Amino acid sequence: MDFTAFHHQTTPLLLANVWDAASARAAKQAGYQAMGTSSAAIAAMLGYDDGEQMPFAELLFMVKRIRAACDLPLSVDMEAGYGETAQAIAGNLQHLIKLGVVGINLEDSRVVNGERQLVDATQFARQLREIRAQLPCPLFLNIRTDTFLLNVENALAETLYRGQLYAQHGADGLFVPGVMQNADIAAIAQQILLPLNVMCVPGLAGFAKLATLGVRRISMGNAVHAALQTPLKNILLSVQTQQSFEGVFHHANHG
Repeated sequence: MDFTAFHHQTTPLLLANVWDAASARAAKQAGYQAMGTSSAAIAAMLGYDDGEQMPFAELLFMVKRIRAACDLPLSVDMEAGYGETAQAIAGNLQHLIKLGVVGINLEDSRVVNGERQLVDATQFARQLREIRAQLPCPLFLNIRTDTFLLNVENALAETLYRGQLYAQHGADGLFVPGVMQNADIAAIAQQILLPLNVMCVPGLAGFAKLATLGVRRISMGNAVHAALQTPLKNILLSVQTQQSFEGVFHHANHG
């Protein structure tokens, strides 16, 4: 089954969001069908803020290492594309295709002066069509709209408008991070003719319920990477406070 087909199963595709070679290997060992990079997790690991603060060359290096470590189908979070023009973004995507990447996320917001803002939907859709036309082979374009993430007014109506527009301009999937109410999820799934991708947030329904609502892909975002930081800090603190490595081995044996 290819990556696109994973989005048309009865059971939603549960994507393991990874940030390095070790997390990619762990995803395969845990039995995931596919994995996707988390831009926020990779940025944090490399010491950058999220929002395309790291150079594309560094993201490309991490993708190379992940691909070398694990053969699961890989989708890459490209944020806003690491380029201002369709030609520049398509050029970046071609680098990923050469590495064997099968899908990407592209979002309709940009971080400007430290603040994330939605871009004009029509302009974004036009650019999306131009990007699609320049790609040399199929690549699953999972298009992210940040309407719910940014708590815009009339978020559901704006999501439906943008989703329908993006579907007409080359999107293969619609990613709506931040949506969590069942009624909103069902409305998007029913009215947008694209596989719907939702993301881990507190209060999100269980996977079986999401399937009945019409969700076709479930992402973790940077939640798993973020959850690992507290145990890491606790282990380092135990070494310092206990003046021994007892805490390290206790965690390894009983974690």
